[in-house]
Amino acid sequence: MSKVRMEVFSDAVFAIIMTIMVLELKVPHGVDLAALSASLPVFLSYVLSFVYLSIYWNNHHHMLSVTHQVSGGILWANLHLLFWLSLIPFVSGWMGENRFASLPTAFYGVILLLAGCAYVLLQREILLREGPDSILAAAVGRDWKGRVSLLLYACGIPLALRHPWIAGAVYVSGALLWLVPDRRIEQRVSSYASLSRSLPQTGFWSRT
Repeated sequence: MSKVRMEVFSDAVFAIIMTIMVLELKVPHGVDLAALSASLPVFLSYVLSFVYLSIYWNNHHHMLSVTHQVSGGILWANLHLLFWLSLIPFVSGWMGENRFASLPTAFYGVILLLAGCAYVLLQREILLREGPDSILAAAVGRDWKGRVSLLLYACGIPLALRHPWIAGAVYVSGALLWLVPDRRIEQRVSSYASLSRSLPQTGFWSRT
């Protein structure tokens, strides 16, 4: 099956989620810095969530760029990922409105963990479809960043119940881990393209 409809639908969902988040930002009723500072926790929560959604969209885009066909399993895995991501505006607003209280901050970590697991599942389904010799398989490798991210989220959840600000720092570190440019897929695509130009256009190279 073609991947086009899945890409278009996913992009639309990402756009809607981000729009919902910004609509949740309330305009301060006052005109001084005190009124603005009261909205600071909500704004910080929004920034963190926007960064996470941007990271997911970026990685999702790169992964699908080297995916040739999709299956029913991939479609369901993609919907599974979008489901957890669609809850980010809710937990983000809950955490910000309550000034990073323990329980909302812990639930924020739960959603990050479940979304991370859903992304790994989607990646696994695509790898099964593309095969061990695919560009994605070569680019992902052992996926240490994905594993470290899940570990950070899992550690942040119990930390939030006792020290929510430390948990918040853990979530920020997880985002910073992915803000470092990850060009694995781009590099693999470039190297395969260069190699394919130097080889006869038959077999595997004619398909990449």
